[in-house]
Amino acid sequence: MKKLYYGGDIVTLEGSAPEAVLTDGERITGAGPLKELKRAAGPDAVLRDLRGHALLPAFIDAHSHLSSYAMSLLQAKLDDARSFDDIIASLRDYAKDCAPGDWIIANGYDHNLLAEHAHPTAAVLDSAFPGTPVVLQHKSGHFGVMNTAALEALGLSRQYPDGYLEESAYVSAVKRTPMPSMERTLAAYKRAQLRYASYGITTVQEGMMVRQMLPIYGVLLSDGSLFLDTVGYPEISDADAIYDALPEYAGGYRNGFRLGGYKMILDGSPQGRTAWMLSPYAGGGDYRSSPAMEDEKVFAAFKKALDGGRQLLAHCNGDAAADQFIRAARAAGGDVASIRPVIIHAQLLRREQLPDVKALGLIPSFFVAHVYHWGDVHIENFGFERASAISPAASAEKLGIPFTFHQDSPVIEPDMLETVWCAVRRETKGGVILGEDERVSPETALRAVTISAAAQYGEEKEKGSILPGKLADLVILDKDPLAVPPEKLRGIRVLETIKRGATIFSAEN
Repeated sequence: MKKLYYGGDIVTLEGSAPEAVLTDGERITGAGPLKELKRAAGPDAVLRDLRGHALLPAFIDAHSHLSSYAMSLLQAKLDDARSFDDIIASLRDYAKDCAPGDWIIANGYDHNLLAEHAHPTAAVLDSAFPGTPVVLQHKSGHFGVMNTAALEALGLSRQYPDGYLEESAYVSAVKRTPMPSMERTLAAYKRAQLRYASYGITTVQEGMMVRQMLPIYGVLLSDGSLFLDTVGYPEISDADAIYDALPEYAGGYRNGFRLGGYKMILDGSPQGRTAWMLSPYAGGGDYRSSPAMEDEKVFAAFKKALDGGRQLLAHCNGDAAADQFIRAARAAGGDVASIRPVIIHAQLLRREQLPDVKALGLIPSFFVAHVYHWGDVHIENFGFERASAISPAASAEKLGIPFTFHQDSPVIEPDMLETVWCAVRRETKGGVILGEDERVSPETALRAVTISAAAQYGEEKEKGSILPGKLADLVILDKDPLAVPPEKLRGIRVLETIKRGATIFSAEN
């Protein structure tokens, strides 16, 4: 008798897993034996024979950046670069298709993986592109490098002569770089959504909306370009302007979009050593990085969210940033849990902080795939013991704390099955098992990207499980994630993704 993840729970169906699924319009009618569903099917129903494949609720993206992911598809890719020479070679290849005057924008380099073990400089980029503006975005999204032409165009050459910018300075500069044409931009959003769908995802996040996005969203929403459910979280300082511009999207979905609340950033990234820590980084000295927001502003943001009944998301990688968010939640008073506040990333959240997280009703959304992608770097930055405690999902589960997983795309691909594998295996690229005691079961990992993610959005009554009457947001996999060895989880293929009863991705096409 085969067990299958179904309806947010492990269930045992008589004889076998569901043979078919029946949908009627946007809703699920049922899943089970093929003959029974054939008899139950109405004239407008769609019956899908699963042919022995696994049926799951569609995956839900608990945190990423749709616009940044879309734009990344128009940029040069540096993920495979292992030296400054590799970067220059990739940029030259990309530049062959650029028109005169175009900026060269690239993403995905990681200084931790370069032979130089450093960020490239403006001088390095100038040697190959002396008159063409060049912008490189770090894999984390928190840092970047510009050449002299780009710095001069943005009036930053005196302030940042070496071309390196980080955190708010980098984000502010990138906002002022030229946008691609609207035609190319809209095509990129379509490609981005198809990529999410190819990973079994039907609900995505615009994890930090800024007012510069309003013209693009004006077009996306007017021409129906969003075919995935998209939830937008305005950056706290731009929130009023965005809500004022899009008041009709402050409730439920319209044209595939709704505003979900507010977003703020409290620190940087651990792989870049800008996550704000309570204890110093490894390597000697007392360096802990620093906060991105003052306590008073964090508290004011919490009050604003509570007073307006809107959700608040806070980027907190370091334990000091998490501590600041916890203190603000406690000081804000009221029914904090009612707005479902989310600790985004929560990587260095300490186990001893978890009781406060539970008491306040905060939701950690762990970037657990960091264990694989940067686990070896975290061992260097924090030592093995502290690095082993990143993304403490098993500890949270023991305390009954609901949590989710995410990929923070475009930082990494929105590959949910890789994330499930990461949470179950906790193996670094170097083959080190990092935090074996924080491993979770495949069932728990699947909950984190389905029913728990739906609950994070307040949409658990409509999504996240396979129950009659719920939205027909479904994914069909070639293998049952609970029937394969844990090391094989990321090799499972998405065969079909169904959104509101309609197929939006098929591996056969």
